Amino acid sequence: MSGLAIALLGAAIAAILAGCGSAIGVGTAGQAAAGVTTEDPNKFGKVLILELLPGTQGIYGLIIAFMVLMQTGVMGDYATAAAMTTSTGWQFFAACLPMGIVGLVSALYQGKCAVAAINMVGKKPETSGKGLLLTVMVETYALLALLVSFLSIIFINP
Repeated sequence: MSGLAIALLGAAIAAILAGCGSAIGVGTAGQAAAGVTTEDPNKFGKVLILELLPGTQGIYGLIIAFMVLMQTGVMGDYATAAAMTTSTGWQFFAACLPMGIVGLVSALYQGKCAVAAINMVGKKPETSGKGLLLTVMVETYALLALLVSFLSIIFINP
């Protein structure tokens, strides 16, 4: 397997795992949001924000994938892409793992936290700020994984 193929596999893992976690998290929260808005359509705005939060990990995974495509030369410098060593490919692969794995897990758990916050808003709408804060706390770990993957990628010399 070529270095470029290994790097692209890492990019795909970052985008796919984080994206799948986000899809599941947003879907789970969406089900809870649908239940709350069925009872009170006026709460739609508050629960929509909570439902969207688990979707950020998918965006972060996509950012990391695009960074790999740019750093490896796939999006422009084809000579760099063609000359990539297997060792460099594995470096890119490893750099993508934090975002892929943490993105998946944090999106799943953020979805669960969002469900609880949405249920909280359903019972007491004035607690939406507290529910938002509780849900955003999970985001911290996705942001840390994004930072680790980002810094790892920019310091790789293809």
